[in-house]
Amino acid sequence: MVKKVILDCDPGHDDALALLMAIASEKIELLAVTTSAGNQLPEKTYVNAKRLLTLAKSEHIPVARGAKKPLRRELIIADDVHGESGIDGAELPESTIQDLDISANDLIAKILKESEEKITLIATGPLTNIAIFLLSHPELKEKIELISFMGGACFGGNMTPHAEFNIYVDPEAADIVVQSGVPVAMFGLDVTLKAQLFEEDIKEIRGIGNQVATTMADLLDFFNLTTTRPYWADEKHVEGIHMHDPCAVAYVIDPDMFTVYPMNVQVETSDTLALGSTVVDYDDVFKKEKNVNVAFNLDLDKFRKLTMDTIKYFS
Repeated sequence: MVKKVILDCDPGHDDALALLMAIASEKIELLAVTTSAGNQLPEKTYVNAKRLLTLAKSEHIPVARGAKKPLRRELIIADDVHGESGIDGAELPESTIQDLDISANDLIAKILKESEEKITLIATGPLTNIAIFLLSHPELKEKIELISFMGGACFGGNMTPHAEFNIYVDPEAADIVVQSGVPVAMFGLDVTLKAQLFEEDIKEIRGIGNQVATTMADLLDFFNLTTTRPYWADEKHVEGIHMHDPCAVAYVIDPDMFTVYPMNVQVETSDTLALGSTVVDYDDVFKKEKNVNVAFNLDLDKFRKLTMDTIKYFS
């Protein structure tokens, strides 16, 4: 069954692969792309999304700008990871996609109102746009089949010892999403740090030979330079590139690729050392409603094959 999808993203190297997966999969009909601020400033992530759609020869897919900053906080960006453009390492084609005179919030609402089928929302950046939509259109919640997002962690963080980047950027938005009552799937660091591509994978991608393959190989080469090896790793340890964002898309394509458990999740929004942490009740201590399906593992062979099949699609 084909899932109708809106992808909210902040490209971003791993967002690029996530977007290509959504375009290439026969199990997804990508209805629109909306952009958030996160990996870079909002004007840059918007341009990157348009250029990626042009690269993928998918300029028919509408793109709308989202919020310029988090709900309550000043914007934090990840330029140390994704570079000055937000997607350094390759030359993307200039896009001829016309700017829409409609916001991300209004575009999401329009699509859901007009659809006879439920829509899946996939978010690979901070959850600001999704939270704004849920607050402004509560009457459309029933039209959402699933919100699949990359963010959070049960154990640890990459922005602070307790918080993952996407959630830390806008914890209030994340809290709104997980408490929304809508079906939610969370792909946090517990699983995304295991979704790795290696140098041999980059070589295989480059060997596919199409323009998308060459561009993605260049992007992955750059992204590989910013991959952090675990502090405990010895010199023999090989750490692959962490492909966080594609997990949220891959789950919609093939849920059986992942090990997922329903759990209660709350987001810390107070200004403490735990700000931005996703408090996952792993042992069901609180005995509260299990509001989020939390991913903990994946079939890496399946993930790597899906990546290769995605790039080959554009030959």
